[in-house]
Amino acid sequence: MLKYSVPMRMLHWLTALLIIGLFAVGLWMRSLSYYDSLYQILPFWHKSVGFLLLLLVLLRLVVRFSRTRLPSLPSHKRWEQRVAGATVGLLYGLMFGMFISGYLIATADDRPASFFGWFDIPVLITAFPNQEDVAGLIHEYCAWALIGLSALHGLAALKHHFLDKDVTLKRML
Repeated sequence: MLKYSVPMRMLHWLTALLIIGLFAVGLWMRSLSYYDSLYQILPFWHKSVGFLLLLLVLLRLVVRFSRTRLPSLPSHKRWEQRVAGATVGLLYGLMFGMFISGYLIATADDRPASFFGWFDIPVLITAFPNQEDVAGLIHEYCAWALIGLSALHGLAALKHHFLDKDVTLKRML
């Protein structure tokens, strides 16, 4: 059985864990009051881990396009292959929507964003009216869509494993 490469599998699962973790922290941050002790700390970590995730996704794209693609299984129907391809494209699109909107939120006050306190991510786009609010809404919609589509992606893998009894899921484990 042909499997995805170890780097691709590691990047896949690390990306998944970071997305779920960032989503959970993002939801939690929305419930904090200004006087909560985590009000200033969590956004710092959320932004830093978000920038780290961007680097991992870019690395993942480099690895993905520098190697030959794993062929679809013969049991995969044509429509399944098309839906899978569209899903992967949408997942990447939503991730980049998250990165761009998150960056716009982080730099809305015209100050650079910090990457774990090691260095600053400069402000490249001058503020537009209500930048933080508009980008925040886009960030929220992309987050929910990304989580929903990721759940469907996971359910599709389970469908292949348990109903179709093929090796789709095993290739990524």
